[in-house]
This record gives sequence, C-alpha cells and structure tokens, in this order.
Amino acid sequence: MVNTCMVDNSNNNNSRIAVIGVGGWGKNHARVLGELGVLGAVCDFDAARAKEISAKHGATPYSSVDDMLAQERLDACLVCTPTRTHSAVAKKVIDRGLHAFVEKPLSFSSQECDEMTELARKKRVTLTCGYIERFNPAVSETKKMIADKKCGDLLMLEFHRENRMPPKIKDVGIIFDTAVHDIDTAMFLFDARPNVVFARAGRHVHEFEDFATLMLGFANQRVAIISVNWLTPKKVRTFSAVCTDGIISGNFISQEIKIDNAGETVTPRMPFQEPLTLELRNFIAAVQGKENSAVPARDATNVTKVAEAALLSSDTGSPIYLDLK
Repeated sequence: MVNTCMVDNSNNNNSRIAVIGVGGWGKNHARVLGELGVLGAVCDFDAARAKEISAKHGATPYSSVDDMLAQERLDACLVCTPTRTHSAVAKKVIDRGLHAFVEKPLSFSSQECDEMTELARKKRVTLTCGYIERFNPAVSETKKMIADKKCGDLLMLEFHRENRMPPKIKDVGIIFDTAVHDIDTAMFLFDARPNVVFARAGRHVHEFEDFATLMLGFANQRVAIISVNWLTPKKVRTFSAVCTDGIISGNFISQEIKIDNAGETVTPRMPFQEPLTLELRNFIAAVQGKENSAVPARDATNVTKVAEAALLSSDTGSPIYLDLK
C-alpha cells in the first residue's frame, strides 16, 4: 500500500534533533527525522553503525553520548537505546536542557519514570514517549467515532498483537515490549485509567514471559482485554471496540477499520499515513512550542505502572488494584 503521508520541511528547519541508538527501530527515527529536515546527529555505541546511518541522512556520527552532547548544538534527542538504559540516557539529555523523546516504554520502573518526569519539569523541557499507535489513523479515527458516539457508548476493547519472537529483544518480556502499546491505546480510547489489572503470563522460549493475557478494569464496568504472544507464526495486529450499538474493528497494520452497526457493515476509506512521521511531527511541534506532546510523561508513566501490575498479578495470581493519577 502506498504511503500518502506528505513530508513538509518548511517549518522544521529551525530545530536540530539527535537520535541515540540506531539499531532496530532507531534507524527508522533517523530516516524520518532526515526526511523532515531536522536530523543533526546520530549516536550509537557501534561506531560503524553510527557512521552508516548518519551517512544516509547527512548527520554527524558519534559513538559517545557525552561527546555528542558536549559538541553538538541540539534542541532535542530521541532515546532509542535498550529499555534498561532509558532512564540514564534520558536524564543526561534532560539535564542539558534538551527536550527528550524516549522510545516505549519510558522505563520498566515507574520510579525511574517519576524521576525523569520530575527532572523534565525542573528543566522545563518536554518529555514524551513513543506510543506510536496513538498516531495510527485506524486508532485516531476510532477515537473520533467513540467521541461522536457513532456506535453508542464504548463498553469493551479487545486487542490481539502476535508474531514470532523478535531476536533483538533481550532485556524485557512481551508485556513491557509489546503489550504496553495496547495498554496505552486502551487508556487513550477510553480516555481513562484502569483501577484493576488481572493478568496471566508464561514463558516458552524466551528468558522472560513470551505470552500473556491482560484484563484492565475501568470504571462503570468497562474492560479491555489484551492478548499478546511471541509464538504465532503469522503477524497479527488487530483491535475491536464493542459499543452499545455496534462494533468498530481495526487493523493496526493495514489501518483499515470496519463498523458493524444496525445490521450493516461500513468500511470507511482513509488515506494510508505513516504513524512514525505523524508522531515525530508532533514531537517537533512540541519542541518548537507550537503544540503539546500527544503523549505526556504522566500517561507513559501510567502505562509502566499498569505493566508492573500485570507482572505482579501474573506472579501472584491475584488482581492488582490501582489508583492512577
């Protein structure tokens, strides 16, 4: 399918942004920032990889975060390093007075999330996190339909996110690597935070859990069910929103949605757009003070708290009650 998301560099040239960590998903961030005309530097502990990616996009390569921060004039940094390093790297960035975009999850420790958030508040910079599905047209269109009550009131959400285990994921299990996307999307679509979490997870071939089912309970009997695994051969990325008068079904990959309502099925036609481009445009606008970040640090912290609760629930076999702010 053709990407119809047009690139407009006209308002971006006053910003200069670096990407820290360009293995895996980080190289895609570098590509998009290059297309948007704001990529200034690339940093990766693998010097050869830093040079390769920077050469593609006309940026300056570094293999040391400290050297880059000392030598470059930057407005912001993207932290795309392994999850266990997010806090340490992001704090270096924020302490320099730079805006920070941290790939999901913000951290697998809610305490670290709180520390990063407080430091960003003190330094008066934006701290956001890469929950990209908020920018998926299938999700944003569903959000509008829910707000307009096209199918009545939203009661239940169900998510399926499945594929073979990615070999690059070493430091977390599937809940913190994968389920966090749907935890955030559930809170985004409900525009609310869960008050109870129940989960069961298991380990088949990974060092951490590689399959899990989560139930998030919200006020007024609303619920989200999240099923994830690294075992299924076929890649699946789907969701459904069960409302009082119909069901909205969506596909994260194709960005298609289907509405089953009052005995008829409607499939709205929407232009395909790259969520990563939309996400990074929002971050650039936040850096420039033109709009707020679509994923506040508080929301990212709450995702981590729900993921922590899911792991605890799976370990104890009990529901975990939450009081999220």
